[in-house]
Amino acid sequence: MNNTAANGTQSRLEDIVVPGRGRQEQAFDYLLWGTFLIMLVWSFVPSDMNRIGDVFSGGGNMAMLLSDFLEPNFRYWRSYLDLMLETVQMAVWGSFLSVVFAVPFGLMASSNLAPAWLSFPVRRLMDAFRAINELVFALVFVAAVGLGPLAGVLALAIHTTGTLAKLFSEAVEAIDPRPVEGIRATGATNLHEIVFGVIPQVLPLWISFSLYRFEANVRSATVLGIVGAGGIGMSLSESLRGFDYGSGAAILLIILATVSLFDIFGARLRKVVIDGEDHAQFVGYLAMLTVRRPGLRRSGSRKHSRNRQPGMETRNRRPELK
Repeated sequence: MNNTAANGTQSRLEDIVVPGRGRQEQAFDYLLWGTFLIMLVWSFVPSDMNRIGDVFSGGGNMAMLLSDFLEPNFRYWRSYLDLMLETVQMAVWGSFLSVVFAVPFGLMASSNLAPAWLSFPVRRLMDAFRAINELVFALVFVAAVGLGPLAGVLALAIHTTGTLAKLFSEAVEAIDPRPVEGIRATGATNLHEIVFGVIPQVLPLWISFSLYRFEANVRSATVLGIVGAGGIGMSLSESLRGFDYGSGAAILLIILATVSLFDIFGARLRKVVIDGEDHAQFVGYLAMLTVRRPGLRRSGSRKHSRNRQPGMETRNRRPELK
């Protein structure tokens, strides 16, 4: 029986005809890969790749440097946490402003919604926003508004607007046109077509892109302080330039923990938005992050229990971590 089924499967596989590639397609592939290899060879010496062996010959210096980082100094951990909180707040406002501006710019840059005379210049403007790094924008805004987090927020907002507007426009261009045509057939205005025909199709992708850029902005905001744009970057730069590697290691560990936490949270939230994961599971996941550990004050547990909704104990019960 098994041999008969195997023979039938093999015969069906043999009947499948794989279309061959024409000579023009093969020539294009060879040209593409050849161009790629030529670019690698052309940029080998200018990129200093001929000195790649120095990485292994300087292993002693790297080991000595890493040994200094293995003893983090958390003496000023409260100050580091305050600066890390300021960094996250910069990322929150930078991401919020970028989403606010990226929605109209993304719609205007979509070729299936806007005419060419409008979409082309908007796309080039977004290219300029995206091409210039956040540090360059931060230097400009530090000179304009002075030192502080405001310069970092504006730098993150402008650069992220260019990135999100491109992603939003590409999502709009990939929508199914039939719902929009159906709404247009009822005599609706262009605004109604966008609100009821376009946005419902792209909203999950827009939310996913926004969450991803927020995670990226948390990472980017950690270095904007180097130029005086607020956040924990200035303390990190001063520690490394002063050869205080213990404090630098403590700051890096705090940055790593914060970024990892937001990455995990964003990944779970994207599953809820995109994959339709059960919202109760997401709430239970958040409850696991705040589950009471042994040694906490009893008053805190009573306060937490008062804020819980009735019936949540049976729906989202999770075993206590030991």
